Amino acid sequence: MSVTPLNRHQIAWRAAQDLENGQYVNLGLGMPVLCANYAPADREFMFHSENGIVGVGPVAEEGQEDPDFVDAGSQFITLNPGAALADSTHAFAMIRGGHIDVTLLGGFEVSPNGDLANWDALVPNKGPLVGGAMDLASGAKSVRVVMAHVNRDGTPRLVEKCTYPETGFGCVDRVYTSLAVIDIVPEGFQVVEILDGLSRDDLQAQTGAPLAFAPDCDVLKTPDL
Repeated sequence: MSVTPLNRHQIAWRAAQDLENGQYVNLGLGMPVLCANYAPADREFMFHSENGIVGVGPVAEEGQEDPDFVDAGSQFITLNPGAALADSTHAFAMIRGGHIDVTLLGGFEVSPNGDLANWDALVPNKGPLVGGAMDLASGAKSVRVVMAHVNRDGTPRLVEKCTYPETGFGCVDRVYTSLAVIDIVPEGFQVVEILDGLSRDDLQAQTGAPLAFAPDCDVLKTPDL
């Protein structure tokens, strides 16, 4: 493959472009938090953090960190105008009550029927670290995954069946990777955007399950970030 995969910021930028005006959007740990940095200026959302913040703003710049404002992964963040702070019980009441329109989650693996694995029961010295992901996978109206297309050793993250413990079953709607944007449809993985310069055969070679391509499959383009 001669093309350069998207970096973390570019993947987050692409995921943010699909958010609709007025939505309540949960941002999972890791790459999804970066989506707050790239919210389209012509739309308003309320970004939600499971530790008790509604109205999360961009990640805090160096020297501007406030120790009172952190996300669920203890990353320093800012607050947007109109933000509200609560305890985690209220934050989870929003999730479990079906009040979150979209959750953007990181992922280890996604299967063609929308199963998601994004936690590891065998993290050395830490034990199970599932956090609120299971609640989000079952409680959000739309579950979208933001992740690299392959692992560091080149093994696929889009797989026939998850090998990590599943977080949720049949829950994922769309996946944003470093190579493509892929919807989960009844037939399995359907590519709706593919990275400019990458052939369909090359994308399939880096995917652990069959791919179909939407009739209007477009080119995946992002800014230089």
